[in-house]
Amino acid sequence: MAKVLTLSQKIDKAVAFIRKKNDFKAQIAVVLGSGLGNLSSQMVEEARIPFEKIPHFPKSGVQGHAGELVLGKIGRRRVAVMDGRVHYSEGYTMQDVTFPIRVLRALGAKKLILTCAAGGMNPLYDKGDIVCLVDHINLTGDNPLIGPNDDKLGPRFPDMSEPYYREYIKLAEEIALEERIRLRKGVFVGVAGPNLETAAEYRFLQTIGGDVVSMSMVAENIVAIHGKMRVVGLAVVTDICLPDALGPASHSEILKVAKKAEPKLTQLVFRLISEM
Repeated sequence: MAKVLTLSQKIDKAVAFIRKKNDFKAQIAVVLGSGLGNLSSQMVEEARIPFEKIPHFPKSGVQGHAGELVLGKIGRRRVAVMDGRVHYSEGYTMQDVTFPIRVLRALGAKKLILTCAAGGMNPLYDKGDIVCLVDHINLTGDNPLIGPNDDKLGPRFPDMSEPYYREYIKLAEEIALEERIRLRKGVFVGVAGPNLETAAEYRFLQTIGGDVVSMSMVAENIVAIHGKMRVVGLAVVTDICLPDALGPASHSEILKVAKKAEPKLTQLVFRLISEM
């Protein structure tokens, strides 16, 4: 009978495999969302490993996600980049979805930049706007920390009073001003998906304080905070979700808008990595 590995043992096995390829110690980790993978091609690359090669890593099956872990340098910083992610809506557990964050932390990263494509519910937002997250609402109906807690990975009841590090929010605002990038601030709502929301659902999400909505990031943030990482979250508004003027949206259109906004996001992320 095969031995059942603990979460810590799975993390150790994944890290050992990665370090056989490259004895890498990360300073900063980045997760790239739908259509936002160009940043990884601009690194000084040391290794590129498909997710499916790494023990216990889930494999991404969503268009717009390359599904590779890229190790290298941006400026003087050693950076581990997740070029793509998996989603709860693909049928993975929350523990599967967040396993890569555990591995990034075990590789040494104490700082994390999360990015994603999102629907904009704030009437002041336009397609292509970048939103720096100040808080989030978890409406996925699940939580990656449910189950036995491993005290080596983090506390049983992690504090969530600062899910997105305020100093990094301030830094992102300063960089955006210097680079003439329009940067919004807002509250992120995480949902399970995979369908987009109805007009009534968007109206509800606006009512409870949501500015952007997407099917990722929240679980990753929870696990990062559990592991004492400092997080900055950046969402690209790829479709406008105003309940009284709601039109059809498609994944291909979302990817197209994300690609158009990507140079601004890459510019902002590069500066953040250099200065955070």
